[in-house]
Amino acid sequence: MTLQPSLRPLMVAGRPDAPNTLDIFLDFVCPYSAKMARTIDTLVKPKFSPGGEYDGKVKLLFRLQVQPWHSASTLTHEAALAVARVSPENFWKFSLALFEHQDEYFDIPTSHLTPLQIREKLAKLAATIIPADKVEQFKDLLALKSSPNGGVAVTDDLKYNIKYARQNGIHVSPTCLWDGLVANEISSGWGEKEWSEFLKNKIAI
Repeated sequence: MTLQPSLRPLMVAGRPDAPNTLDIFLDFVCPYSAKMARTIDTLVKPKFSPGGEYDGKVKLLFRLQVQPWHSASTLTHEAALAVARVSPENFWKFSLALFEHQDEYFDIPTSHLTPLQIREKLAKLAATIIPADKVEQFKDLLALKSSPNGGVAVTDDLKYNIKYARQNGIHVSPTCLWDGLVANEISSGWGEKEWSEFLKNKIAI
């Protein structure tokens, strides 16, 4: 229910002092995660935003759930973390763009691309979302370090997300936590009715 300072943009709705927390673990190359992200954006997020039904009651945290059996999963998540650094106000917008373009990062479409080529492709997508003067900073954050196995500038942020998921026993996406406990009843197939009933039962007005 907390975030290290560099990951504050992962709170995509609500107020930091809200008494309830909804964590959503999503993978950018998971079709079910994409479905839930769209629902969260259109049906759930507005309820926690200023003027919403549960404004001040719930904060919504997006937890990046890297699934290594998808070869490009790590690279897409690194890109999102880079956007969180250089243009935090556009983190959620870029995340939605990744979900909309996720089929371009599936295993077969990326099988003939090198990691550097995939990162360049991600930079082109980021350039459609973030300010033009931030694109080079974005690319710099995804440039490999001088150490042969040192990762990139956002590797530590990536590790934080992975470690957080591991210590909470999160294995698949999407997975949701309500106030720190896994809410197995939440499904990517939920619509307005299911979400409204869930929140009504969980939140004391």
